[in-house]
Amino acid sequence: MSKVSKSSSMRLPTSAQERAVKAAAKADPDAQPLTAKQLASMVPLRSLRGRPKSANPKQLVSVRYSPEVLAYFKSTREGWQSRMDGVLREYVTRHSRRARAMAPNTSTEQTFQRPLRALCAAAHVER
Repeated sequence: MSKVSKSSSMRLPTSAQERAVKAAAKADPDAQPLTAKQLASMVPLRSLRGRPKSANPKQLVSVRYSPEVLAYFKSTREGWQSRMDGVLREYVTRHSRRARAMAPNTSTEQTFQRPLRALCAAAHVER
């Protein structure tokens, strides 16, 4: 078992030595102390890492699409998921307006039960 030394092997500088070190640091033009304004503007590095937090974060879901729909969007290369999201958003916007204009006895669920052909048509997918 190792023993911990009770006496400190590190000697603190005297006040004269401390003043000499501070004077030398202040005299160095490349090592000037930070101003109060600079210190106030500092933020922890952890808060700067990664992407900025979204005000409207998207949700992760698992969905099954027809092979032809998936093939079409993937063929549009990078950003295909964002384009698919845009098509779906447009579909919801169009049909939400229509749902508000419909008679009150028609349920919203019935309004959104449209065949895949409508989605494909909005995305210009040919079957």
